[in-house]
Amino acid sequence: MFKKILIANRGEIACRVIATAKRMGIATVAVYSDADKDARHVQLADEAVHIGAAPSRESYLLADKIIAACKQTGAQAIHPGYGFLSENEAFARRVEEEGIAFIGPKHYSIAAMGDKIASKKLAKQAQVNTIPGYNDAIDSPKQAVEIAASIGYPVMIKASAGGGGKGLRVAHNDKEAFDGFTSCRNEARNSFGDDRVFIEKFVEEPRHIEIQVLGDSHGNVIYLNERECSIQRRHQKVIEEAPSPFISDDTRRAMGEQAVALAKAVKYQSAGTVEFVVGKDQSFYFLEMNTRLQVEHPVTECITGLDLVELMIRVAAGEELPLKQADVKRDGWAIECRINAEDPFRNFLPSTGRLVRFQPPEETMFQADTGKRLGVRVDTGVYEGGEIPMYYDSMIAKLIVHGTDRSHAIAKMRAALNGFVIRGISSNIPFQAALLAHPKFVSGDFNTGFIAENYAHGFAAEDVPHDDPLFLVALAAYMNRRYRARASGISGQLEGHNVKVGEEFVVVTLGAEGQNQHHPVSVTDFEDKSGSSAVLVSGRSYQISSTATLGQIRVQGQCNGKGFTAQVERGTAKNPLALRIAHNGTQIDALVLSPLGAQLYRLMPYKAPPDLSKFLLSPMPGLLVDVAVQEGQKVQAGEKLAVIEAMKMENILFAAQDGVVGKITAGKGESLSVDQVILEFV
Repeated sequence: MFKKILIANRGEIACRVIATAKRMGIATVAVYSDADKDARHVQLADEAVHIGAAPSRESYLLADKIIAACKQTGAQAIHPGYGFLSENEAFARRVEEEGIAFIGPKHYSIAAMGDKIASKKLAKQAQVNTIPGYNDAIDSPKQAVEIAASIGYPVMIKASAGGGGKGLRVAHNDKEAFDGFTSCRNEARNSFGDDRVFIEKFVEEPRHIEIQVLGDSHGNVIYLNERECSIQRRHQKVIEEAPSPFISDDTRRAMGEQAVALAKAVKYQSAGTVEFVVGKDQSFYFLEMNTRLQVEHPVTECITGLDLVELMIRVAAGEELPLKQADVKRDGWAIECRINAEDPFRNFLPSTGRLVRFQPPEETMFQADTGKRLGVRVDTGVYEGGEIPMYYDSMIAKLIVHGTDRSHAIAKMRAALNGFVIRGISSNIPFQAALLAHPKFVSGDFNTGFIAENYAHGFAAEDVPHDDPLFLVALAAYMNRRYRARASGISGQLEGHNVKVGEEFVVVTLGAEGQNQHHPVSVTDFEDKSGSSAVLVSGRSYQISSTATLGQIRVQGQCNGKGFTAQVERGTAKNPLALRIAHNGTQIDALVLSPLGAQLYRLMPYKAPPDLSKFLLSPMPGLLVDVAVQEGQKVQAGEKLAVIEAMKMENILFAAQDGVVGKITAGKGESLSVDQVILEFV
């Protein structure tokens, strides 16, 4: 067994590998860029080596620097994680040639399966059903349009070296094929250093189901059941679960056996994933093979009780797999939500900056400890006070739950999301909460088009219907009562001017454009129970109790005998006197006033926000890579104005209406902050 390994990655996956290595008694070496000098993986590792500037092409993609770090520290093996160089055949070969063990498949397996064009050809030779398409690299946008038209729209344009949703577009017409080819090529070149692009037919209403395989150097290959990954947004997975609520045992077995046959054909050693697109009739087609550990591997670990990172390390050290196919378990149900640094209410634009608050829900399952079951696990590479840089992927954590069955797992996940506190940057937690509550998700009736169909016009606060909105009003009144009770107990108050707690209040929920709602409430404390009150709202009674300390954001307690977890804060950017209540993805800002105060508040005039339609503002922090217009130019609605690069994705800004460009205030190559003016219209 190795004494020391180097992790050629960053973020949560580097931390994940370190956890298993520590349990196995193996020393670890981290590598880091300028942006990651204070990162969590650097702090957790036994040693750390600086390898370059912040952009990944100047650090994490430099094989020479990583191998030099390995030799410098005496590490015997390299774990590549996922992304970066994990599926780079030349890197794997170079590592092997340098006498260092690669904790992943052999370079010839990566060459055969890591390249999506080569893998499709090999799958065809192995008589595996593949999707119709053009499997050679395409040279120009014009050729892409010709091929797409010959296959028949819609088509999928994919970078050969792509992954994680980068370098992938769906085109429904010639224009989308032309533009999609160019964007795919640029993203692939920037993210992977390989700009080859191919095209295949896009199967409509598909499910994305993948099989986890595991092989060793002794010729053994097994499959560890499947993962359902159909909940995707722009081809990036959002929620993954194991097992799938869709396929039958017969289909599972057939897919697993086919995945094993494919892995054996390329002498696969290590953990890998064979991805399939599955039709409504459970017919399935080979999509691609990911020759690495997957982001969503924890859900497989939950239902099988296996540590996939440990098995990868043991296989790389030459050990035989410790189990046969018949030994593979399938216990309970696991769900993973990817918590991303993005603002779901602003079309999921990247959100970077400092994590002012980062308090995940309490963990009861842990990385590298598969003995713990039926609980909550958080895989992350960040910490409170740390920075989310703009150079890397937007995922900041993975929230994983394991339940006895699917409904139990969904309930656990909803409660865990309620208790996940993130401040300083925006996160997609409200969107995840909405997905988990959606009737079609709950029933298991969905495909890869689920998000595009149900949130075609983006995501808004009203897309998260709360099953009991008056509970939020009652909780605001209850928390206000707790604050008032504390204030009344402060010593030294002037006689006759003491704080009076009172029982009758009006909760004013603050709406857009001054459309507020007034809810008369009464709050009565239970004398025999500290921290317990009865709240009456619109004829409904809520008996709420909590031992939460005033001032902490996460509030846990009981309401009418059932447990709840919510988030409560005093003061918002718009109103320092408001209480912000968040629960099950729904958020309200509320003022809790005396009846007289509420009457007076109704008389307050509404102040409309300033008109910013004459400005093009940067919707995110990022790099301005292109300004597509000039001063004095007439533009039409829908015309391209600028391109911003953030978190490895290109974001194109279009004109919202016809106009004439006045002054351009930001230049190409400039780093932009949120709401920075790029140009003005006259």
